Amino acid sequence: MGTYINRGNNEFRDIVAHEYVDKSSLIPLINATLNSEFRYSCVTRCRRFGTSMAAKMLCAYYDKSCDSRALFAGLEAEKDDSFESYLNKYFVISLDLTDFTTKYRNEKDIVKLIQHDVMEEVLGLFPDIVAKERDD
Repeated sequence: MGTYINRGNNEFRDIVAHEYVDKSSLIPLINATLNSEFRYSCVTRCRRFGTSMAAKMLCAYYDKSCDSRALFAGLEAEKDDSFESYLNKYFVISLDLTDFTTKYRNEKDIVKLIQHDVMEEVLGLFPDIVAKERDD
């Protein structure tokens, strides 16, 4: 598991192991937009209403580095026809901006530092990619 790419499903596993309110019906909605002009999604929630949980759920579902089938057993997403088609099929980049603001406290060019960290991991995972110094 990487730091930013394909972090696996452990964070969602921890959530499901306790009192979990099923919000997996979000997954078929996202699946319906894949490979379309509407493929870019913004999942918002009010503060303290499950934003991180939703992100961890989506990462666990799409992340190709793990098998999350058992985590979704009995949940709403599993009932959808698209469930098997996209389960654990993608490279997932997961960024928690809170981690960066803690790591790079008082840095002026935090966006460049985030880009550098993620690009370094991408290039490590895909060594055949040639990146120029100013590539974003």
